[in-house]
Amino acid sequence: MNQAVSENRKLYTNLIKKRIILIFTLLIVTGLLVILNISIGSSHISVHEILNVLFTGAGDGHNKMIIMDIRLPMALMAVVVGASLGVGGCEIQTILRNPIASPYTLGISAAASFGAAMGLILNANLFHVSDTLVVTANSFAFALLVAFAIYIFSRQRQIGKTAIILFGVALNFLFSSLTMILQYIANEDELQSLIFWNFGSLLKTTWSKFYIVLAVLIICFVILFKNAWKLTAMTLDDTKARSIGVDTAKVRRTVIFITSLLSAIAVCFVGTIGFIGLIAPHIARQLVGEDQRFFMPLSALTGAFVMSLAFVVSKLIIRGVILPIGLVTSVIGIPFFITIIFSKMRSM
Repeated sequence: MNQAVSENRKLYTNLIKKRIILIFTLLIVTGLLVILNISIGSSHISVHEILNVLFTGAGDGHNKMIIMDIRLPMALMAVVVGASLGVGGCEIQTILRNPIASPYTLGISAAASFGAAMGLILNANLFHVSDTLVVTANSFAFALLVAFAIYIFSRQRQIGKTAIILFGVALNFLFSSLTMILQYIANEDELQSLIFWNFGSLLKTTWSKFYIVLAVLIICFVILFKNAWKLTAMTLDDTKARSIGVDTAKVRRTVIFITSLLSAIAVCFVGTIGFIGLIAPHIARQLVGEDQRFFMPLSALTGAFVMSLAFVVSKLIIRGVILPIGLVTSVIGIPFFITIIFSKMRSM
């Protein structure tokens, strides 16, 4: 008996070590992609020069300015946005128990696009902010509006996870239709600006924007991680989760609000980024299962990795041109999405 317990404990310890090693490995690889993103651009900068600027603050010519003021903020923004969408997708799939659920599915991105369209086409300034912040403020406001609507809807009695998904899909279609109406009345310049925003881009990243997304990511991640055992229990059906003391309705509402906030902050600064919230959790789940102590951090790191990799690819496809990163993530995500569909069909 004692020997069996000892062997099981050893197996569990080895499993935990492997998962920790996996997380640190992905963290290192993502860090290397950050360096690669800083290196690649219209002018190549060597890794030695990058490390010299980062650690000593000294660089040749304009390299210090290029690295510190332009490329480093963009590379780090790719990491935090990818991590935010990865965590959001991870928790939305967990509480709704739906493999194709993501913040994008719930209509948050569509609402953010409509807010951006109001700023770009109607010149609507909802919060009377400076002209440079109109699009960001509008998109954030409408993304939060959808988050609040879903939160209120989920508070109603007898509302289950399927109803929440359907409500999100309805909001997605609603705001997509409203955006199309604005596109119809837009002139060529306004339409081009909106299309470029919808493609998603890191080119307007600043340090202040990065710090905002980072702060929200850290706060939301800490709150979610403190409730890791409850979120792991949510992978069971509601009856079983409630039997071990989990208030499933409250957890579901809290997670919807937190993940919506994460997604709203990410989308309002960089535009629509598709499929990261779908891809990252699936990869993480295949590697570590549903244990939120590892599933959540690995989803964040996988999202950061995929986003950083997509940013590298966006610079390499056409020499001297940085393609909108949302286009690259869509190209990566669509085959993956089709694979998920066929795998689910085979398992039925």
